[in-house]
Amino acid sequence: MAPTHLAQVAIAVEDLDRARAFYRDTLGLPHLFDAPPGLAFFRCGETRLMLSRPEGAETAGNSILYYGVADVAAAYEEIRGKGVAFDEPPRRIAEVDGKPIHLAICRDSEGNLLGLIDG
Repeated sequence: MAPTHLAQVAIAVEDLDRARAFYRDTLGLPHLFDAPPGLAFFRCGETRLMLSRPEGAETAGNSILYYGVADVAAAYEEIRGKGVAFDEPPRRIAEVDGKPIHLAICRDSEGNLLGLIDG
């Protein structure tokens, strides 16, 4: 059987409390629950986002997730207004089926790259 969707993504973070606040308060993802030892779970559409401390060779800053938003420019202004600096402001990156696709790149509280994309 082929997978039907991405069920869960794990992001390694150095400071779980700081990362939990970023994803909950800055990005506005619904916090689902915390689980020992040091895990926090959020809802992002059909996908669960799991924040956890690095284990073994894993380090923070090793993943890039692209979050779908209705309007990249509006999301950029809202998140930038909460003090987040962007590596790349919104820009048009492509056109798919006649619809422009825009992308902005910032970092979460732990240094992980984070993309905001529409289309």
